[in-house]
Amino acid sequence: MIAIYIVGFFVLLIGLGVFFGAPYVPSRRQDLQRMFDTLYPLSADDVLFDAGSGDGIILREASRRGAKAVGYEINPLFWAISKYLSKNYKGVRIKLANFWVEPLPNDTTVVYVFAVSRDGKRVVKKMTAERERLGRPLTVICYGSPLPGVAPAKTYEAYHLYVF
Repeated sequence: MIAIYIVGFFVLLIGLGVFFGAPYVPSRRQDLQRMFDTLYPLSADDVLFDAGSGDGIILREASRRGAKAVGYEINPLFWAISKYLSKNYKGVRIKLANFWVEPLPNDTTVVYVFAVSRDGKRVVKKMTAERERLGRPLTVICYGSPLPGVAPAKTYEAYHLYVF
């Protein structure tokens, strides 16, 4: 009987992410390394924000490159995993939060988002509102589906870079 509750708990946790945002799709470190080398070389002046940071691999790669990194994760299980795996990385912060309702940190310079086609318009609306709130351009790296109605400044494989 306890096994049923445990399985149900994990199904609920995974379902939260799918219902409120994109499903968890793990990124491969070597793909991220090539993407950052090609599309947007991070520097110590950057603060990367990851919307739905999952296991935190993007945050850790940003830290390896000297940037600060902030992730919001809505799923408590992935938040805990990310906190644990990132505990020894300088400049990494992970918040249990919903990207759609929380503002970006004020010092954000680049946003990383995994987008499925159903969320594209919401991402564009959110990034436009954040650019207005912050009063400066925002660089957005989108993995997955291209954002509708916005031309990417650069593309590398399935990664698209936008400037809002």
